[in-house]
Amino acid sequence: MLTINIINRSGHPLPSYQTAHAAGMDVHAHLAEPITLGPLQRALIPTGLFMEIPEGYEAQVRPRSGLAYRHGIGLVNSPGTIDADYRGELKVLLVNLSDTPFVVQNGERIAQLVVARHERVGWLPTEELSETQRGAGGYGSTGTK
Repeated sequence: MLTINIINRSGHPLPSYQTAHAAGMDVHAHLAEPITLGPLQRALIPTGLFMEIPEGYEAQVRPRSGLAYRHGIGLVNSPGTIDADYRGELKVLLVNLSDTPFVVQNGERIAQLVVARHERVGWLPTEELSETQRGAGGYGSTGTK
């Protein structure tokens, strides 16, 4: 198990898995007062969490499916990436994609956090790429069968 240093200034539980096989951990809002998001409004919601992600890893901030389905609440930059050298507070950029206002309450589960290993790459300039069956086919090119 990977362990990560974390400071919790929120008074809410640390990010946690809700089921035995969950990939994402729920993250809570840390608010002095509720924030109302009108239709198509966005707001940066603090969590009170500060993390020290190990080198070679990132933390990905993702929407919660229940908020998206029931209320149309998503993340503007999804998934958001928390880099290993960032030491500021984790904040979640929520957006209300519905046609009704949504109130974000203190302590509400607002996002999921997934910690993932990543690679750094070095580019090798070339004039040719290997051939594949798909080739340059892009958006929708594989069709449906």
